[in-house]
Amino acid sequence: MKALITGASSGLGADMARVLVEEGYEVILVARRKGKLEKLAKELGDNAKIIVKDISSTYNCVELYNEVKNEDIDILINNAGFGLCGFFNETNLDKELDMIDLNIKSLHTLTKLFLKDFVKKDQGYILNVGSSAGFMPGPLMTTYYSTKNYVVSFTSALYEELRRLGSNVSISCLCPGPVDTEFNKVARVKFAVKAMESNKVARYAIKKMFDEKLIIVPGFGMKAALFFSKFMSRKSLLKMTYKIQEKKTK
Repeated sequence: MKALITGASSGLGADMARVLVEEGYEVILVARRKGKLEKLAKELGDNAKIIVKDISSTYNCVELYNEVKNEDIDILINNAGFGLCGFFNETNLDKELDMIDLNIKSLHTLTKLFLKDFVKKDQGYILNVGSSAGFMPGPLMTTYYSTKNYVVSFTSALYEELRRLGSNVSISCLCPGPVDTEFNKVARVKFAVKAMESNKVARYAIKKMFDEKLIIVPGFGMKAALFFSKFMSRKSLLKMTYKIQEKKTK
């Protein structure tokens, strides 16, 4: 089997590539940073191929699909994304629009293109990397949380559509809490709680993807937090989330 992974130059994307190669799969690694991709491909050996591409535009997503559509891809992992922290009236609009393009439009486009092929051959796996942020509002990270809400809702709806079609195609959404990657550096925040190890999250995600789990939440603590959040009022949840984000900025 062969997997295409976006945002594969570091963090979860790179670790999921490592896990898949360990298990005997071929991987196509997609990201902007050529040097990091080359370094990872050298580590992974002959089972890894790289494509240097900025997929923040839908045009580039279509171009990427056209480059690999004859590669017989079996697994699509939509991992590329980033965050931004601050009061909405103060954060940079261009960065937020770039975030929406990458976190939503690119994921949407690639899922659409590959899902059509997967449905035709009646097999394949799609793993969309969401976040625990996808289940709640996120003051101080308003745009980021909103994009991850989209990913969770989008993936869940497709899961039911595929089930109704009787399709053997599986779609999952990975929803971790804080993970020790470059995310906090890009978002300019510091996690208020201990982050999970990227490799452990990646290994868990791949296992649950193959188990055809819809929502994948690594870690007992995050599972418990999401469960109890269901019993909070909307305003209480907002206050709690604000306090968590506020600690990240200090």
